[in-house]
Amino acid sequence: MGRPDPEEGHLPAPVKPPDGGWGWIVLLGCFVITGFSYAFPKAVSVYFKELMKDFHVGYSDTAWISSIMLAMLYGTGPVCSIMVNQFGCRPVMLIGGLLASAGMILASFTTNIIELYLTAGVLTGLGMALNFQPSLIMLGTYFDKRRPLANGLAAAGSPVFLSSLSPLGQVLLEKFGWRGGFLIMGGLLLNCCTCGAVMRPLDMGMKRKMGKAQDKYEAKEMLPIGGKSEEGISTSDGTKKGKKAKKKPKKGKKLLDFSIFSNRGFIIYTISKFILVLGLFVPPILLVNYAKDTGVPDTEAAFLLSIIGFIDIFARPACGMVAGLKWVRPHVAYLFSFSMLFNGLTDICSARASNYTGLVIFCVFFGISYGMVGALQFEVLMAIVGSQKFSSAIGLVLLIEAFAVLIGPPSAGRLVDALKNYEVIFYLAGSEVVLSALFLGVASYCCLNRGKKEPPPENNPSAGGGSDTEEAESDVQETEEHSSNNHQPAHSTDNAMVAANEEPNHVAEEQSGEGGGCPAGDGEVLARDGCNADQMVERDSF
Repeated sequence: MGRPDPEEGHLPAPVKPPDGGWGWIVLLGCFVITGFSYAFPKAVSVYFKELMKDFHVGYSDTAWISSIMLAMLYGTGPVCSIMVNQFGCRPVMLIGGLLASAGMILASFTTNIIELYLTAGVLTGLGMALNFQPSLIMLGTYFDKRRPLANGLAAAGSPVFLSSLSPLGQVLLEKFGWRGGFLIMGGLLLNCCTCGAVMRPLDMGMKRKMGKAQDKYEAKEMLPIGGKSEEGISTSDGTKKGKKAKKKPKKGKKLLDFSIFSNRGFIIYTISKFILVLGLFVPPILLVNYAKDTGVPDTEAAFLLSIIGFIDIFARPACGMVAGLKWVRPHVAYLFSFSMLFNGLTDICSARASNYTGLVIFCVFFGISYGMVGALQFEVLMAIVGSQKFSSAIGLVLLIEAFAVLIGPPSAGRLVDALKNYEVIFYLAGSEVVLSALFLGVASYCCLNRGKKEPPPENNPSAGGGSDTEEAESDVQETEEHSSNNHQPAHSTDNAMVAANEEPNHVAEEQSGEGGGCPAGDGEVLARDGCNADQMVERDSF
């Protein structure tokens, strides 16, 4: 008897993702955060010419601002994971929004390029990193069955914000100068704090619901229910105290879980992602200059990036919807491999494009494949490691990707300066992407499929993407069954206890006649009356 105590394990440990409700607000916040994180470093390039004039530096010097932002976004992944595991997502995002805004506001008062590196580069980049990673973790917490669609919609924030922040930056530059533009952009980044404020922990909502249910149950218990029932309640309370005394101390949560490296799927994903990043960002970076060298006017060359962004906006949600289909989701890793193969072959086939029409066709197919990659990259990682270890996994993956970001595009730029030939660069970038696709597909088929034939070890995360829901549903079902047994009406409990006191011999005969099995009834009361716990577990599982 008595109300369910969370400390006794009556409440489900993993909370079932609602796949909706407040999760849509969380998705909107993740959409905004993703847009700022990926688009802001590129949108800042609008101010580079004015910075070159004021500080008397070259283009490569100002380009380091965007590079430092991206390096902070990727390289501080483990730091973000540690902070999230220690303090939670919402406080980290609030601090990140303040840092990102403060960095741009302070940058508007700088007097040299080094101060810009420290403010707009390091401080703003760190702030966006502290927002980006926790937002993805919260998205995986609120969505499971609809998670592929949610990831696709959130990833669409990148092209949407890129197509809006760049024109906005140009308008601010013309009206207020680069200092006024930085100041206003810093104010816009305060919206990250708003997005962080809506990232309500999922267990908090569950605690409120359970609290209301417990209050209603307490009101029922306060009704007069007879002496024998009160004795049963006091006996239950005494048993509760004994259980609390025997309860083991909780283990501290790991700040950074390195046990994910024992997961073969995570190792395969990390290696393929490193190879992918080496060539994925090279074509869009060199596309405008490549078009200009082939004789395309400047305005038409710049419009090519707009084509990629426009296609990307629709490709990401569409790919998320496809990945969420029942017959596709168990094989989402292979869909991700196909998207990378599609992207790499697009680079290779367009290497010899010599006119504007060929470049437009390349941009259409590149936008589709690039959107597919962007929509699936984090969905595949969530499916491999599960939501419980995702905070550590994404931090380590982003750190490894940071090295690839610092190697790939700069190396491609040096090859262009040395060879004066863009065709070789497109072949090289496409080959790297194709290699990553083949490695992911072949390694997943050979290693993971063979591992499924063997008996899986305990707590082995599934690559199918549905294990979190099944575990949560089973826990919730067990809890509801246990709670329904404990929450019988007072008068029926009173009658049952009276009958038990009047006919003890009859109950004993039934137990002996059934071979010592437990009679149907309240599991907790039967356990106190001498029923073996193993027999209870066996009966429940049966």
